Amino acid sequence: MAAAITAEGLVKTFGDVRALDGVDLEVPEGTVLGLLGPNGAGKTTTVRVLTTLLRPDAGRAVVAGVDVLKEPNRVRSLIGLSGQYAAVDEYLTGRENLQMVGELYQMKPREAKARALELLEWFNLSEAADRTAKTYSGGMRRRLDLAAALVVRPPVMFLDEPTTGLDPRNRLALWEVIETLVAQGTTLLLTTQYLEEADRLAHDIAVVDHGQVIARGSADELKAQIGGERVEVVVHNRELIPTALEALTPYAKGEPAVEQHTRRITVPVSGGARVLADVIRELDGRNIIIDDIGLRRPTLDDVFLSLTGHAAEDSEEGAAKDADGSGTTTGKDA
Repeated sequence: MAAAITAEGLVKTFGDVRALDGVDLEVPEGTVLGLLGPNGAGKTTTVRVLTTLLRPDAGRAVVAGVDVLKEPNRVRSLIGLSGQYAAVDEYLTGRENLQMVGELYQMKPREAKARALELLEWFNLSEAADRTAKTYSGGMRRRLDLAAALVVRPPVMFLDEPTTGLDPRNRLALWEVIETLVAQGTTLLLTTQYLEEADRLAHDIAVVDHGQVIARGSADELKAQIGGERVEVVVHNRELIPTALEALTPYAKGEPAVEQHTRRITVPVSGGARVLADVIRELDGRNIIIDDIGLRRPTLDDVFLSLTGHAAEDSEEGAAKDADGSGTTTGKDA
């Protein structure tokens, strides 16, 4: 499968801060790459370089078969970008915003009008089409911004934290739109602060820290790398904790953890559901009454913690924010 996005050895510094320190990426056509990382890791800087908004100090990037540094204008005609903040004109209506973007891409007025109508319907904005954007809710603005990025049906999309600040209902609606785009063959590079978003949408995930890609793989592959299956047991009576610990010890692959106040015992294991069944039989054989039991597999948050030393955070880029270029690309005007 051909690569729609390729980055090799990208380096970018801001003063004494090395925002990118040799980033390598490859995104096959028609797939979604989720870019995860803590604050200041280099995610947004990577997106800005790949979308021609920043020039790297070193390295090479190719998007949709076009060299980003040699032909930036051509790259802009082949991509869509939705940044961290909705880039819409508050004093234009939804319809006018989309028509303006189409005309900036040199569409004929009739074509731009038809495309605007199509997108307003797709994003459930038809009823608000002739209201000024300043009257839109946050969710409506995000939908309008994403619609603007799709005016020319770009083969490659960059979504920089597209659902930040949205309520769960609007976030779910936007996920469904993204899934539809991918089903239609669009290639996406997605940065996100929501690990469940990457888990649901991304075919592959790249974890970035200190300007470098420190891990790469599917969500399941990353989880498997750190291991970390746990059997969690809540015993009915606190007095049963020592007996339950004794029963669980043969299955433990590490030090058990006990929370006395919740009567919860957590034991590292391997073997999945088979081990869970064995544990249940063992506890039952010893007449240990339990209130709850389950097998907990690693989450992406566990992966994040293991790889970076802390849990996932809001991914607003510290150093890179000084060179802010967020927004929706509009052809040659981007």
